[in-house]
Amino acid sequence: MHAPAASSSLSPEMRRYAALDQRLLAAVRSIRILPTVSWPASVEGRLIEEFGAGRLSIPDIRYRPPVLDDTRAELDAIEAEADEDHPIAEYLRRTAESWRIATDMLHAAGTDGVTTASIALYGKPGDAIPGSNRSNLDAARYFVDLADELGADLDTEDATGTIPAEELRQDMAERLDAFFAPGMISVEVDPELTAKAAAGATRIRLRGGVRFTEYDRHQLLAHEAFVHSLTALNGREQPVLASLARTSPRVTATQEGLAVFAELMSGAIDISRLKRISLRILAIDMALNGADFVEVFRYFRACGQNVADSFHSAQRVFRGVPLTGGSAFAKDNVYLSGLLAVHTFFRWALRQRRLDLLRNLFAGKLALHDVMSLEPHFQTGDVAVPRYLPPWMQHVHGLAGKLAFSLFVNHIHMAGVEAEEISLGL
Repeated sequence: MHAPAASSSLSPEMRRYAALDQRLLAAVRSIRILPTVSWPASVEGRLIEEFGAGRLSIPDIRYRPPVLDDTRAELDAIEAEADEDHPIAEYLRRTAESWRIATDMLHAAGTDGVTTASIALYGKPGDAIPGSNRSNLDAARYFVDLADELGADLDTEDATGTIPAEELRQDMAERLDAFFAPGMISVEVDPELTAKAAAGATRIRLRGGVRFTEYDRHQLLAHEAFVHSLTALNGREQPVLASLARTSPRVTATQEGLAVFAELMSGAIDISRLKRISLRILAIDMALNGADFVEVFRYFRACGQNVADSFHSAQRVFRGVPLTGGSAFAKDNVYLSGLLAVHTFFRWALRQRRLDLLRNLFAGKLALHDVMSLEPHFQTGDVAVPRYLPPWMQHVHGLAGKLAFSLFVNHIHMAGVEAEEISLGL
């Protein structure tokens, strides 16, 4: 991984933190969370055919837990050496801790130990939304009910994909060349990819063998390119914390929440997308409460997804864990909780007239907490402000307009007013 050399102008304290950060990056290089717990595309293809033919059974999936003992020992050492009252030391300590929990999770691949560790990293559906008496589960139910009221038909919408992966690849590559620089981010079609897309600093992969919709075209650009890849590139510019180029487990909720928020601000999200995100959260809750793989698959089918998407969705819930019920991989919990937290943060920053904090959120793979705690170091230059901002963040007046409206509407209380009592002035 590229990282800028520590400047000779850095203080001795910052040089020490930069060295610790480089040790952290070296230690976690061998940690590959999703590749370890995901299922091979070839296995998925065969099982989808069987499920499509009505032959439903609990799949037999085997994992190969990586040996990460040395990695874990080094992370323990970094945590100990960063045990001091300083914002950058706290960042290093929290980040090392989250990677250490990830090593425990991967060591337990194929057992319920993945459930416990993934909940520690990503939370669970019943967790309360900060500043609210509602839970992530409540929010998921709300969006599913709203989507159903509006007639969102996932199966019909899945069938409307007309854009071949190669066509989308060419289109995305042209847009990225124009926004960043020619060849800075490559776009590839990967037949082994189980998600629709995956993004790194210099490469975005698209799932082969599927056709994409117009919503996919805009959503993947806003989500994968202008958040995940963009923040990774900005992270590579950091003079001290080069690890901000990589998504640590502790920042996953903010990263995914920011990416979905970007879809919202770009007009690249629809109610069906929110329904899909919410269904995964409800399915995690089902699995934790005893539903097995087949029951969760049937749940997605009953909610309107086609066979292939229902299988992929169920697979996401059961990555790395036993498939017989009572276990789940909790990562998909962060998409909605992260979105709600990021939305709240943006509204708060607007109310405080702190758009600088919103821009700093794109300086790398940061948690919301980091943006606040590291603020003095943005001012000194020890943490570099972002070089790139997504298109919707470059139009501050448009962003402020959208958020200002939602801020004002929050002050309008309609509780207890029946719809028929509202005069529409017609």
